[in-house]
Amino acid sequence: MTTVLSIAVLGFMAVRLATGLKVSRSGPGRAMVRELLARLGWRHAWPIPLVLTAVLVAASLLVQVPGLDWGWWSMIGGEGNPVFGSSDATAGSAFEWLIPLIFMAMLIPALPLFAAAEERIFRSGAESWSPFKRVAKTLQFGLIHAIIGIPLGAALALSIGGAYFLRVYLREFAATRSRQQATLESTTAHTAYNGAIIAIVLIAYILMAAGL
Repeated sequence: MTTVLSIAVLGFMAVRLATGLKVSRSGPGRAMVRELLARLGWRHAWPIPLVLTAVLVAASLLVQVPGLDWGWWSMIGGEGNPVFGSSDATAGSAFEWLIPLIFMAMLIPALPLFAAAEERIFRSGAESWSPFKRVAKTLQFGLIHAIIGIPLGAALALSIGGAYFLRVYLREFAATRSRQQATLESTTAHTAYNGAIIAIVLIAYILMAAGL
């Protein structure tokens, strides 16, 4: 039963990724991707190791708390984040590394679009929020990832990334007084951060495929 559920989830994720890829190839999608990539700079790159380390340390500690190690994806035989397509259903076969590589090939072009959607929901307008609402939205940003199956503790740890994106947003808004520019800036930082994670995971699967 868990194998059937895992395959169903992988099929659903494949459809979502294919949809994102299709949007990224549309005229508006390409325009947004080009705009965000043109903004990328050192200011978006250097904080990534610090933020990612903080997230990983927090996640490793939080999943030790009883109950926070639970995630529905792992309960049905999945591994990590279902967006990467790792599952016990494919373990030991070529699909163990082939599906993640295909998933990432579809994900990479659409990364800016997925980041933009999250920034509009969780950061845009933050300049007018109370401190309590900023904290609540940051925690919501992390916990929303539990819906896609990652353990609750890991989802909470992702709030650290959300706090970083919020800081980027507020800094840009203070400089430009433009909600649109602030959202673009936090989206760019978010895209760079996700891109770094994808690069790390991609290297790991390439090494696995090579038998190293």
